[in-house]
Amino acid sequence: MLIKMLSQIFNTDSNRKLKYMQKIVDKINEMESNFQKMSDVVLKKQTEKFKILLNKGYRLDDLLPQAFATVREASKRVFGMRHFDVQILGGIVLNKRCIAEMRTGEGKTLTATLPSYLHALKGKGVHIVTMNDYLAERDAKKNKPLFNFLGLTVGINISGMSIVLKRKSYLSDITYGTNNEYGFDYLRDNMVFNSSDKVQRSLYYALIDEVDSILIDEARTPLIISGPSEDNSIVYMKINSIISQFILQDTTDINNISGNGDYYIDRKQKQVFFTEKGLIKIENLLVHYKIINDSNSLYSVNNIALMNHFIVALRANILFHKDVDYIVKDRKVLLIDEHTGRIMYGRRLSDGLHQAIEAKEGVDINNENQTLASITFQNYFRLYKKISGMTGTAITESFEFRSIYNLDTIVIPTNCPMVRKDLSDVVFMTEKEKINSVVNDIKKCVLKKQPILVGTASIEKSEVISKKLTQLNIKHNVLNAKFHEKEAKIISEAGKLGAVTIATNMAGRGTDIVLGGSIDDKVYNNFNVDSNQFHVLKKRWIKKHKTVLSVGGLHVIGTERHESRRIDNQLRGRSGRQGDLGSSRFYLSMEDSLMKMFLSDRILSMIKKFNIKPGTEITHPFITKSIAHAQKKIENYNFDIRRQLLEYDDVINEQRRVIFIERNTIINTIDISSTIKYILKDILNVIIDSYKFNKNFKKNCYLLDLEKHINRDFNVKLVYSRYLFNKDVLYSNKINDLIIKQIRLNYSKKENLIGFDNMRKLERSVMLHTLDLFWQEHLLMMDNLRQGIHLRSYARKDPRQEYKKEAFNLFSSMLAYLKYEVSVILSSLNINKLSKENTTGDSLYNFKNWQQVI
Repeated sequence: MLIKMLSQIFNTDSNRKLKYMQKIVDKINEMESNFQKMSDVVLKKQTEKFKILLNKGYRLDDLLPQAFATVREASKRVFGMRHFDVQILGGIVLNKRCIAEMRTGEGKTLTATLPSYLHALKGKGVHIVTMNDYLAERDAKKNKPLFNFLGLTVGINISGMSIVLKRKSYLSDITYGTNNEYGFDYLRDNMVFNSSDKVQRSLYYALIDEVDSILIDEARTPLIISGPSEDNSIVYMKINSIISQFILQDTTDINNISGNGDYYIDRKQKQVFFTEKGLIKIENLLVHYKIINDSNSLYSVNNIALMNHFIVALRANILFHKDVDYIVKDRKVLLIDEHTGRIMYGRRLSDGLHQAIEAKEGVDINNENQTLASITFQNYFRLYKKISGMTGTAITESFEFRSIYNLDTIVIPTNCPMVRKDLSDVVFMTEKEKINSVVNDIKKCVLKKQPILVGTASIEKSEVISKKLTQLNIKHNVLNAKFHEKEAKIISEAGKLGAVTIATNMAGRGTDIVLGGSIDDKVYNNFNVDSNQFHVLKKRWIKKHKTVLSVGGLHVIGTERHESRRIDNQLRGRSGRQGDLGSSRFYLSMEDSLMKMFLSDRILSMIKKFNIKPGTEITHPFITKSIAHAQKKIENYNFDIRRQLLEYDDVINEQRRVIFIERNTIINTIDISSTIKYILKDILNVIIDSYKFNKNFKKNCYLLDLEKHINRDFNVKLVYSRYLFNKDVLYSNKINDLIIKQIRLNYSKKENLIGFDNMRKLERSVMLHTLDLFWQEHLLMMDNLRQGIHLRSYARKDPRQEYKKEAFNLFSSMLAYLKYEVSVILSSLNINKLSKENTTGDSLYNFKNWQQVI
């Protein structure tokens, strides 16, 4: 009661901001009559006027009211659509580096035109980020006439485009594209050898649609550009063929590593662990199938990698299910996004898990990959000078947005009051009873021709319900990862009278379900249609819309609760758009994964004692509270994983930043000879001093060994025996200067032979290739380090601090090795036999001599 009273007195921060922003909306509304009087020519000239004012020192906030009024008026003339006040409010929020939570159907696509136009006036490029290519193309095509009318250019950035088209797209004032494509373009730009091959400009402003899906749901999966490594397909197939011999440990002995089973499952973390008995069985099977010798140990350095093969094979067979976690299409294993139900083309599981699934399904096994470049969405979008986002469900994740991205979340009021009825959850003992009840609910709706949307957690579940409806001769559409191509058409029909739609997951679909069916684009945008034809078609749609409202609007059925409340809210949000009637209900069973995972055995055993008859609905406060508690628990767990991922990635992100800056400097500098000279001098001083002050050498004898080292690695014949007994030279900087001078002289002779320009090109080429090779090898070592760093906790050490320390040491060593390798390659090049192979550093990490030095 006290909290309620205080909140009424002091109000929330979000409401205070909305009240302030409402004053700006009122100001824009006051300008509307003046902008209505403008001719098209005058209205179009507003863009150039704003650009001149910005050049004079005006801020974007100073121009916001006039710019938004300009876009609103242009939209009325181009589309016949006027921005609602709540859309103007959403645009102001997006300008304030915030996330606007706008309910489904509130017109986020049109709202995005406001801040996009404003920021495009700067001429630095605006990136509008969508979930997939279809949405990027749709939104770009839809809004292009508006932006073109105002004198701005629009580009599209989707997969498969040429470099020329991509560069042209990025040079546009406003670019529509997917989060994946923006991220991969950034990585590819930092792998090119000429600045002219880059496609992106500096990262200025990103407006992210479905921001919760992109910055939260996909934050755990980094973007990786990889190259093939060795072929281990035979090993994967062999281990997959024997993995079925392992026995699951009894649940009563689940936490005992010395139990009777071979392995046990931790479903909360989606991991499997071998018991002592299982480890012995692995060793015996490897010997039996002659994969290792009887005399060898599983834990030897050469065989320890086989342990990972068994772990990923077991995970692939036990924890990953076809048509739930992936599908098999054209003899390829394609992953399914658990939050959206979409196929994640181009994504592969790491650490050999994807290969293990391919072996399980009997399809072609692709080679394991070595990481060439990687970045998380978290760190990619933090590269932008400014970001904002919009979605229908963000408030439950507001803490994460604030703590990781420094983004406030503001809930935008709906244009019309929400009247949807959210009915209480219905719980059954078994999955079969639940499905039967779902089907009965569908039958009731079909009888009165009420449109229905059934949300399922997997393709498998959607196909079970589809099969039941087919048996009952109920016409329906299925929307899941298998029928991705038909998505837009299925969605457009989902609000029609009597329509039944089964969807794997509605999160991030990006298309509204309009009651009565979607209006034709030409009618909706008033394109190429005369006024009479427009009114006829519009009147026909209004009649259909009212008919659907008369039967109760769209009814949403959830077949189980998702791990995240946000995903459930996204499904529910498909009904009740723009003040329409609608309803929603979730059906659960005690066999649902969420219930099995988090409902305590005490509650389950208590329910079973009631001897509940089959088909009986279960309602109890314990169950409702347990479900809510379970969802919060998983949300917190997933947040911790994402935060931990970011903490680890922040370490390598700083190293990535250093490497990319250095790389760009090399690419953009024609002459790096001064850098090469500095590196060469630095390396030679380290080598000479390491011999000079090495106590293992006999007095005055280090010079002979130093000569051999220099002759061998730097291809320079030094003869300094005359200084063997001259202490003034031997133990001063004079010897350093003599040797460095000799090597530089030799280097200059090579330059004279091939020419100044060719030598500069050679230096840049060697530097870039060697840097790339070392960075790739460093990424591999960092991956390996991270895999085992948790073991440090057994020694009472903080794994994160240990990771930072080890990462720093590895990075420092890598830079030292890099300098040495570049110096050796350039100094020892045989100009007469110069070839591509000579300049790419084939002897990567062949540093025996150098490691002895440091």
